[in-house]
Amino acid sequence: MQGDAVGAFSDVLVIGAGSAGSVVAERLSRDESCRVTVVESGPAPSDPRVRAQITNAVRMPIGAASSVVRHYTAKLTDHPVRHGHVMRGAVVGGSGAVNGGYFCRALPEDFERWSLPGWSWDDVLPHFLAIESDLDFDGPLHGSAGPILVRRVSEFDGCTASFVDAATEMGYPWVADLNGAEPGKPPEHGIGAVPLNINGGIRIGPGGAFLQPALDRPNLTLVADTRVIRIRIDGGRATGVECGGTDGHLLLAADRVVLCAGAIGSAQLLMLSGIGPEDVLTAAGIPVSVELPVGARTSDHPEWVVPVGWTPTHDLPPVEAILTTPNGLEIRPYTRGFGAMVDGAAPDPADRPHIGVALMHPRSRGRLRVVSTDPDAAPVIEQRYDTDPHDVAALSAGAELARELASTTTTVGRATWSTSQHLCGSAPMGSDGDADAVVDERCAVRGVDGLWVIDGSVLPTVTGRGPHATIVMLGHRAADFVVA
Repeated sequence: MQGDAVGAFSDVLVIGAGSAGSVVAERLSRDESCRVTVVESGPAPSDPRVRAQITNAVRMPIGAASSVVRHYTAKLTDHPVRHGHVMRGAVVGGSGAVNGGYFCRALPEDFERWSLPGWSWDDVLPHFLAIESDLDFDGPLHGSAGPILVRRVSEFDGCTASFVDAATEMGYPWVADLNGAEPGKPPEHGIGAVPLNINGGIRIGPGGAFLQPALDRPNLTLVADTRVIRIRIDGGRATGVECGGTDGHLLLAADRVVLCAGAIGSAQLLMLSGIGPEDVLTAAGIPVSVELPVGARTSDHPEWVVPVGWTPTHDLPPVEAILTTPNGLEIRPYTRGFGAMVDGAAPDPADRPHIGVALMHPRSRGRLRVVSTDPDAAPVIEQRYDTDPHDVAALSAGAELARELASTTTTVGRATWSTSQHLCGSAPMGSDGDADAVVDERCAVRGVDGLWVIDGSVLPTVTGRGPHATIVMLGHRAADFVVA
């Protein structure tokens, strides 16, 4: 790449300023002697297109016209083939800057199931506490000094009220604190208010809470609108990255490289750099540097969407309350139609509220693979949600429950396949001897020195709640592993 611009040398390059990367960069740059550069493919907060899109918490700026997301096509099911769209934030703050504000933690049983050294509940709870200030609860299970404000809706109206009333009448108990789970105690099941990282209608995401206040530090540099296209590996060590941006190609060198580009972006970058399954890389024309099972067993929450005739509730977060069931379902009443949530448009009679039925511990596993050396060629995403009969049966039972909940007060439509947009596990953590692991318990890529992955890619399976709060915690916890 002769003639390319060469940037200043950094101690740490963080690739992606999303929910984990924003936290990693802030944490590492607290050391004034550590020069940290963050490379983000999307626009910076100073871009005039950005602020109005990412702060308004009652709107999810993920539609076709959005300048702060990247869209992918995914195959949801195999028999028959059904396709859907997967969206990922492409802006400082990542998907945490464009989502619905749901900030439930993973459950203690998730970490127990993974059984990874350094990732017990006792290990991660201090980091959950450090990232938040819970405005509703105090005590040993809740943070009070973190930059992300967490609160819950205390009074419901419209379709959320209808849903809560119906669940209560069916005998489901009220769960006061969905972030109150403790190890050794079975999680409470029932109806509860969602912990939201929303304050006064403003989304308080990790980009705004962690990274932006730190950008005044002289040792922290943000390089926005610049896409990393390859990791440079010399002698078995990551030495920097090759980038493409508005000013042409750029080479950035560093002592340590941390991938925080998300479960899709990080896996794609690993494979483009020759780190991945040999058969996938060979078919794509990519020389194999290190053979690892990148993208081989992804995990996500399959979701069935059930349209209902409730009156839309406008100017409120998309999901204010959920029902969790003993058989691993999360039933979500969305306050208005998808079009209104995405576009903020005037009410469309055909765009109705809906109930989402999500399976929180699916047995099915998906795949993600690159098909070309071209970084602009989208990876192939196969969710394979219907490959386990247990999952399909559980979703079907959940859809029937949603129908029972709504049918006493309104009309109910036919359930359709969808996704919760929670793709994880494309570069999972694992102990020595785990054939599925791409990174070790300290998030270091196996077989490559100086390279870490810290984002939803490394979660061994998708969590028993939506993963956003856990990914923010992950950034806070794993930043310690990158310290020289």
